[in-house]
Amino acid sequence: MLDAIRKNGVTLALFAAVTTGLTAVINSVTKPTIDHQTVLQQKLLLDQVVPPELYNNAMQQECYLITNPALGNGVHHLYLARKDDQPVAAAVETTAPDGYSGAIQMIVGADFSGKVLGVRVVEHHETPGLGDKIELRISNWIESFSGVKLSGKDDKRFAVKKDGGDFDQFTGATITPRAVVNAAKRATLYVETLPQQLASLPTCGDSNE
Repeated sequence: MLDAIRKNGVTLALFAAVTTGLTAVINSVTKPTIDHQTVLQQKLLLDQVVPPELYNNAMQQECYLITNPALGNGVHHLYLARKDDQPVAAAVETTAPDGYSGAIQMIVGADFSGKVLGVRVVEHHETPGLGDKIELRISNWIESFSGVKLSGKDDKRFAVKKDGGDFDQFTGATITPRAVVNAAKRATLYVETLPQQLASLPTCGDSNE
């Protein structure tokens, strides 16, 4: 009986060791591919909110860490676009805390004069068939931000139509698009302030993440 228990124990230990070894090998083989795909996906996302013809730097490498109430709680990443070494625009992560089903994570591209270059939603929990129209794969509503010029914080056009603005709301769902519009407005106003504070912003390389 004891011999059988010992044999089973040894077998289980060997099985665990082999499984752990295989997992480590698979991880080491696939990690470079996964990392490469992650970089490509990030580049694709940045190019959707800041058109690539506007800049010629390695935008992903010009990363800053932002903590500002206008962008929501926590630390957000900001990516700077340069044309011939001159800052021209930025893409900044932002959070709309007041979505219908919780926080909506976004990235907003804008230049320093208040022009929105692009907006994309990267994570949300909004109602399928209603609030999920903020996703590009569901509808093209999110593209309505591209090229819109924001004329200061009191620009009443930068709101959903129900609130007197220019942006459509969804049938049966106003809270979600309102949250996205307001978050995009706050992020765009923040980007306008960047030229004066770039030198003081911590870079992503300073992070322990």
